[in-house]
Amino acid sequence: MSAGRDVKELENTIGYSFRDPGLLPAALTHSSYANEMKGKIPGIRSNERLEFLGDAILEEIVTRTLYSSYPDAGEGELTRLRKSIVCEETLASAARSIELGDYLFLGHGEEMQGSRALDSILADALEALVAAVRLDGGIEQAEIFIKRTVLSQKVSDGDYKTRLQQLVQQDGIEELSYRVVREDGPEHSKVFEVEAMINSNPVGRGTGKTKREAEQSAAREALKLFGVRL
Repeated sequence: MSAGRDVKELENTIGYSFRDPGLLPAALTHSSYANEMKGKIPGIRSNERLEFLGDAILEEIVTRTLYSSYPDAGEGELTRLRKSIVCEETLASAARSIELGDYLFLGHGEEMQGSRALDSILADALEALVAAVRLDGGIEQAEIFIKRTVLSQKVSDGDYKTRLQQLVQQDGIEELSYRVVREDGPEHSKVFEVEAMINSNPVGRGTGKTKREAEQSAAREALKLFGVRL
């Protein structure tokens, strides 16, 4: 079993100090650790309930922020923007920006598999952390935290996936998808190779340390194929 780094360091990183000392460790406790420590730590629970709450809080704040920030955007565009922000890849990227994986409480098996680096575990932990901040400091503190972490990962001119999606949707008939064609390396340090596909036809290929990074690279190559200036 592993408890990662001292969680007090994480408070310094995110710029928020918890009044309830139990909330932050609770947000960082993976189910594997909770299961292994049952009977040893009274009342220990995983972060799954906090994750459930954080997911709803995150969606509300991101939706409200996008609604205010893009007054001329239609429902479809706002929905696509929100989807790109609250997706697993973006949340995992936000988690990495604060080194959240280093603080997780993981069971022995998960630790051995390099699960601190997994997008799914990082994204879930970030949602749980959002809920912990909300419960401890209120909605304003949760919004500050989300803007500093998640919304700082928001769609920009460098988001080639969104630009390719917009290009494809102009005609309204093409279907854009991504396919992992190769992964190399150990679980904690993989390299992914991904193809961008339009109507099942490959239009670009890219590599990256995460699937999202590889997809962005593939989308960039596809945009170049279509003559888009980057």
